[in-house]
Amino acid sequence: MSDALIYPLLVQVALTFVLLFANALMRTGAVGSGKVKPADIVLGQRAWPRKVQQVSNAFQNQMETPTLFFVGVILALVLGLGGPVLAALAWVWAALRIIHAVIHTTSNNLRWRFYSFAAGVFVLLAFWITLAVGIFTR
Repeated sequence: MSDALIYPLLVQVALTFVLLFANALMRTGAVGSGKVKPADIVLGQRAWPRKVQQVSNAFQNQMETPTLFFVGVILALVLGLGGPVLAALAWVWAALRIIHAVIHTTSNNLRWRFYSFAAGVFVLLAFWITLAVGIFTR
């Protein structure tokens, strides 16, 4: 069994934790400084400062398409299908997730954020098609 798929998976996990901790620090800072009152955010995000919302949204986004990636990697590893094509696709996908998160948490340029997200979706689709072909042809 190849470990090549584990490394991009770990990169995605690390990205998720970085965003989680950044979000937590920013939120506690906003509440601690008095910029945000607990009563204002107990039922939603609208009262958080814009930057906190951006990081929070980027973190939440790590719970969406990455689940398909995690399942695909685990399935490939369990079935012993982790070859160089899947590994390359996994690394490209992980890189696109980082690019997407950086855009999301900095400029938040919707066009570039969409392009990076869409590219990631197509790479993830290619990953799954490659995985499915491997499953059906084994």
